[in-house]
Order: sequence, then C-alpha cells, then structure tokens
Amino acid sequence: MKYDYDAIVIGGGAAGLTASGIAANFGAKTMMIEKNILGGDCTWNGCVPSKTLIKAASVIHNAKQSNKYGIDLSISDIDLSRVMEHVDKVRNEVYADADRPEIFEEMGIEVVIGEASFSGSHTMIVKLPDGTERSITSKYFFICTGSNPFIPPIPGLDSINYLTNESLFEINNIPKSISIIGAGPIGCEMAQSFVRLGLDVTVLDMADRILANDDPELTEILKGCLIEEGVKFELNSAIEKIESVDDGVRISYINNEESLQVTNESLLMATGRRPNVGGLNLEAAGIDYSKKGIEVNKSGRTSQSHIYAAGDVTGQFHFSHMSEHTAKTAVTKALLKVPMSIDEKHLPWVTFTDPELGHVGATEADLNKQGVSFETYRFPFSKIDRAITDGNTTGLIKIYAKKWTGKILGASVVGAHAGEMISQYGLAMKNGVSLRDFADTIHPYPSYGLGARRAADQWYIKNQSETMVKWIKRIFRYRGEVPDYSDPNRIV
Repeated sequence: MKYDYDAIVIGGGAAGLTASGIAANFGAKTMMIEKNILGGDCTWNGCVPSKTLIKAASVIHNAKQSNKYGIDLSISDIDLSRVMEHVDKVRNEVYADADRPEIFEEMGIEVVIGEASFSGSHTMIVKLPDGTERSITSKYFFICTGSNPFIPPIPGLDSINYLTNESLFEINNIPKSISIIGAGPIGCEMAQSFVRLGLDVTVLDMADRILANDDPELTEILKGCLIEEGVKFELNSAIEKIESVDDGVRISYINNEESLQVTNESLLMATGRRPNVGGLNLEAAGIDYSKKGIEVNKSGRTSQSHIYAAGDVTGQFHFSHMSEHTAKTAVTKALLKVPMSIDEKHLPWVTFTDPELGHVGATEADLNKQGVSFETYRFPFSKIDRAITDGNTTGLIKIYAKKWTGKILGASVVGAHAGEMISQYGLAMKNGVSLRDFADTIHPYPSYGLGARRAADQWYIKNQSETMVKWIKRIFRYRGEVPDYSDPNRIV
C-alpha cells in the first residue's frame, strides 16, 4: 500500500521537533502537525521562561548580597512588568532561532497547524484553522503531544482564577504575595524566584518534605537555603478548601491535626502533569492507553507496531531532555530497525534553584530497597576551592558506588552548578568509567568539575587501611605517621 507520508509526527514540542528532524534526516517524507505553535511547553511555558525568570531573580539577589564580595550595590525599585517583558522576549528569541516552522520546512518537513485525530491505524484527519478537514495516511506515526498541568479536585478551586505554568508567564503584573501548592521542582524554583523578586511566598504540600524524588539529606540542605531567603513552607498539610476573599485567595488546610489558613494575593498550582491524550481518537487506531498515558515498550512502540509515542504523553518522564531522548530512540528504531531502547538507567534530573539539586542513576533508597551492596562517598562544597572563591560553599556531593570496583551506581549533588556536575557522573556511568578512572582524570583548577573529581578521590581514601599503610611503611622503611582511619566519614 502507498501512503501519503513515511512519517507523521503529532506535536511540535521537544519530542515532536526532535522526531521530525531525525525522520527527515533519514530521508523519510515527513509531516509535523501542531495544534498551536511550535516549541511546546519547554519554549513557551516551561524551561525557557522559568529559567529566564530564575536568572533575573538571581541578578537581583546577587546585587542585594554584594556586600559579601566587598561591593556595595543598592537596588531601589524593581519594575516587575519589565522582568516579565524580558522573559517574553527571550522565549520569542528562542522560538525564532530554533522553533520557527520555516526552519523545519527547510529540512523538507511539511509543518501543519491543526488538530489531529486518528480515523484508522494508518489514517488521520487534521482539522485546519479555517474549519476544513484534511485526510492523510502514513506508514509510521509518532505521537508527541506532551502534557498539561494536573489540577487536583480541591473544593472551591474551580471558582478561583489560579495560575499554572501555562498562564504564569502570560501575566503582566506580578502579585505582591503568592501561595504555591506543590513542593516539587516547579514549586521550589518559582518560590525562590518570587521571594527574590520581593513577593511574600508560602508553599504548601501534603508530603512531609520537598522534592520527594531526591535525596532527603540534600533536600533538607536546599530547604534550609530557601527558608533563609524567606520562603515559608507548610508541609504535611492537607488542603480542605480554597476560597476567594477581598485580599486574595484563602487556603484552609490541616497541619498536624490543627486547622490553619493562609491568604495571599494569588495562587500557583504546581501539582504535576498529565498526558495529552484527549482528542486523538486513539481507539480508532487500536492504541492502548490509560489516564496515565499511552502505553509503550522500551523503544517507545505502542500496541500498534507502526505507531510510536515519545515524551510526556507516555506519562513516564517529564523532562525535556528525556523527551528528546525517547523521540530519538523511537524514530531510529522505527525507521532504521536498529535495536534501540530508552536509557532509563542513566536519566539525570536537576532542580534549578540556588543551590541547584541534581541526581543521576539509582537513589540511595533504591539501592537499599534492592538489597544492593554499595558505599557512599561524600564531599562537601566547603572543600572546593572554586566554591570558596565564589562564596558558594553550601553544598554536598554524594556518590553511590561498588566498594572494590568503584562502579558508579548513582550520584546526587546539591550546590552551585550541580546540573553541570551531575552530567559528569552521568557520562561516567554511561561509559563504564569507575571512580578510580574518574579520580585519575585530570581536571582544571580551580573549577567545580574538580570538586566532582575530588569526590571520586574518596574511593581511594576509603579503600586504604591502617594495616596496608603500616605494611607500606615497613617495606619501604618510611618514617612518617600513620593516618587516623578510625573515622569512617573522613574526607581528604
């Protein structure tokens, strides 16, 4: 059977843009269908605007902290509307440079703005903006429709004009105070930025700690930094109702069996994501899915052998970098028949607060649950010279590895540039670089990367023993003192 296209990609976000580009690069006749505008959540509502806002807030914070560097900078008025104009300008620059339809059309990709839905396993109907419909066929389909904010059913919430990441960066006037429900990455990042911009911020969550997927010791360090800057946390809190009042939004909640209330001018819901599966008519194509997302195998293939799904729509991961990875895996497997699978084992993630918090591989809790034998190697930022010169000594590196071989099983870092440091450990794990190899690799001084290496040095330190050093002294007739090995947490 002849098809109109070799590959149709539904969705023009991180996964869809990657899938389309790779398919066209393989010589496939490709169409990309996007409902609204190319770039997706990352460009318009997620990574790009949030990190731009974080940077603007950090500039203000650093100016206010200038005295610790021997400089006296004063900031009087902050025009928050100009900050939001800057955020909008940056995301439009990113769109113009990387996401415009013309860029993909030059690759030979046909870009269509419209709403796509399946009418069969190889057929699709696209409703165009002018109301007309177009029926098309394809040999392969790649569903990359992403996700949208998950809003829990809280009494009274429907009557409130609350914010999500999709509306937050569209406002012109930033409120004077805000409540944030959700102490995950978005909640923590925005809480710190808002405080630095001068807002009164309260974060509520039903969990007993922030960032539940990260190392609890490191999240406590981060939480302490956020509290010190002025973020108020109400954790282990069950929200009873939300209501509009004269001075803003009132949240009633129970904390430790005590009924409490907090009122702020605005409310941001940062309660997670849910996959965009509505309107696709997946049943017509025979695709298995649930409210958790489209079901896929390790290559991204759905229940139909010629239809793949990548990114947030699968419900498995909610990271732009993982969306790109899953799209690359799916398209390569489908079009080239190369045996590829999604690399979940080396998935890194970073919360871009200050300090940053990053992780890759297995967590300490995972390893304990699996009964894996491992050692934890620790190194504080207070011993990294570059961190000292920069005034960024709050932080800790933790590496989980095999005692004798030094095989890295996972790593967690809280501190300045943790996102860059965690990438080193991810690269090492992916390519079988042990802690010994890592420690023997020359790193430039002074750098944060050298701190990552010094953490690896602790593998050597822990594998030394008093007995071994005594034998070395005896064999070579050395006369120095034997180091004190009685402290298991000794750091050199």
